[in-house]
Amino acid sequence: MAEPGSIPVPPPGERGRDRDGNQVEVDRRLYMQLLVFRGRLDEERLRYAVEHADLEAVVYRDLYDPFGYGFLTMNEDPGYFVGELRSWLQDSPLAELEPVPRYSMFGRTYTLGHETDPTDALLKRPRERAFNPEWPWAVWYPLRRRGSFERLSEEEQRSVLSEHGRLGATFGKQGYGVDIRLACHGIDRDDNDFLLGLVGPSLHRLSLIVQTMRKTRHTSEFLERLGPFFVGKVLHRSVSR
Repeated sequence: MAEPGSIPVPPPGERGRDRDGNQVEVDRRLYMQLLVFRGRLDEERLRYAVEHADLEAVVYRDLYDPFGYGFLTMNEDPGYFVGELRSWLQDSPLAELEPVPRYSMFGRTYTLGHETDPTDALLKRPRERAFNPEWPWAVWYPLRRRGSFERLSEEEQRSVLSEHGRLGATFGKQGYGVDIRLACHGIDRDDNDFLLGLVGPSLHRLSLIVQTMRKTRHTSEFLERLGPFFVGKVLHRSVSR
């Protein structure tokens, strides 16, 4: 137990609850990386290369750049991205393109502690959202909270986040889109705290989510910065075999 006034050390695992309401801890998480490239490319050749590799990947056409592509991959082992995936990229059609590091994003799934099936929330749900064929549009962006949020009491933090969460759930139920939430403390090149991926059926609806979320207390008072934003539409999806 932490001493009064001290900062508690978090457990290494992700917390949640089982069906009986008992607290459980799962020391697993999914890492996700978005890389962006630009240059002229035979898209069919890229599709073939991704489809015939053992990858969990989503390829996006970049809305901002007629020669740009986003490449989203995921794995439970962070070493995968500097090992197996790195080797594949160096021999793939993407090696012929120019990387755009400004839009590189990397994060890990996490729980809030109240999830009734933390394994599903950490590993299954993010994959289902990224690979849903009915959600071709995606908006990815990092964010950093103000230090003032961390100085709030746990009760105040829960209140601020619950407003944000309820609104997000409403958007999901009404078919606007859903989020993929990733933490990136200490593993983001620009010292951001979180990455957010919004996926949905139309770009207009995703834009409305961002517009409306700016009115919440969490966004209007406690965010220091957002972006840069990557906006893309799915060109190809490939599930690991």
